[in-house]
Amino acid sequence: MKALLVIDYTNDFVADEGKLTCGKPAQEIEERIVSLTNDFLKNNDFVVFAVDVHDQNDDYHPESKLFPPHNIRDTEGRELYGLLKNVHIENRNSEHLLWLDKTRYSAFAGTNLEIKLRERNISEIHLSGVCTDICVLHTAVDAYNKGFKIVIHEDAVQSFDQAGHTWALSHFKNTLGATILQKQAF
Repeated sequence: MKALLVIDYTNDFVADEGKLTCGKPAQEIEERIVSLTNDFLKNNDFVVFAVDVHDQNDDYHPESKLFPPHNIRDTEGRELYGLLKNVHIENRNSEHLLWLDKTRYSAFAGTNLEIKLRERNISEIHLSGVCTDICVLHTAVDAYNKGFKIVIHEDAVQSFDQAGHTWALSHFKNTLGATILQKQAF
């Protein structure tokens, strides 16, 4: 069994006016992320929207010293970006879809993600979203350490740091043994 994790594909990380935006590179993968999400749902595979959440004025969170405030609870910045928001609305009651709040880079850290995957006998996770070299990377490392097979959709991940993005793609393959699916023709 397999699952698709869509990591942090929100307005704050993707929209031009986002608080910590990857901008155009992230916007260019929207169609592919929406397509992947729809394909997984159509095939009754599990889809997880792993979404960063922070509280206003949380000076104790380690990211507060590294990044500007972003993905603040109950703000437009935390909503899914573009057409993905509609996919979530249309499928929010599906047993094959999970919204997962996360407070750290990895979707596994401090969440019940592993339990939800194991309950469904999922052994292979497909990763998409942003940022390739931060939250996608940390999720992949935890998935590797937990024994999941990892598939990265190269055309469905992006970052605001292109050198980091390129490095992470190599790291996924050469250090974590992930399968990298090459860019699909649109």
